Amino acid sequence: MDLDLKGKRALVCGSTQGIGKASALELAKLGASVTLLARDENKLKAVLTELPTASGQNHNFLVADFSFPDQVKREIEKFVSANEVHILINNTGGPPAGQAIDSKPEDFLAAINAHLIASQILVQACVTSMKKHHYGRIINIISTSVKIPIKGLGVSNTVRGAMASWSKTLSIELASFGITVNNILPGSTKTGRIESLIQTRSQKSGRPAEEIRQEMIDEIPAGRMAEASEVAAAVAFLATPAAAYINGVSLPVDGGRTGSL
Repeated sequence: MDLDLKGKRALVCGSTQGIGKASALELAKLGASVTLLARDENKLKAVLTELPTASGQNHNFLVADFSFPDQVKREIEKFVSANEVHILINNTGGPPAGQAIDSKPEDFLAAINAHLIASQILVQACVTSMKKHHYGRIINIISTSVKIPIKGLGVSNTVRGAMASWSKTLSIELASFGITVNNILPGSTKTGRIESLIQTRSQKSGRPAEEIRQEMIDEIPAGRMAEASEVAAAVAFLATPAAAYINGVSLPVDGGRTGSL
């Protein structure tokens, strides 16, 4: 099985924490040079020091805030003018919790900008070098809400669904160029995002956070939440030559929780 990513460059978004950071580490372990992308320069510098360099990689980072697509566009266009990208990991923090019916139009617009629009900008910037080398991996880290909407995450459910449809469309358009487009759908994973959701539910319901956490775990056949590294392992595999014929799929990494095929 060819899992070698030596000579490949991976651009990993939201890579200062959680699944994004874990994905950057896994890709570097397989030999890829990694470009980190996030909004906090100090955190980016800290993660940069943790990336393996045993294969002679040259890691670096870009600073941009996904809430401002024009900023993302400016930074990525400058970067690809001098660098090639073979692997793109689209990943950013989820929208605030709340019911769809209570959400303002601007809440949806903000989420669409940070997820769909920013991802489109990145794909358009990176796809030229992917086509040139007849090798491209676009992997979107989304949510199991693509399969079954999650209660209390109205804006997130809506935008994640749009991301999945966009991704499937791209997978058809780009397949002939040796480019695959796939989605990873994490379930409950030990990240800052899940802790934030637990605290929000606790505050709204007046119930202990630990009780809510245990209820979430009880829904998972595996009996536990995922480690970020376990989700990142699936991301890394889809980035490799071995995954060349996997295209247009949405893969739950959720311990069996999602109750659909």
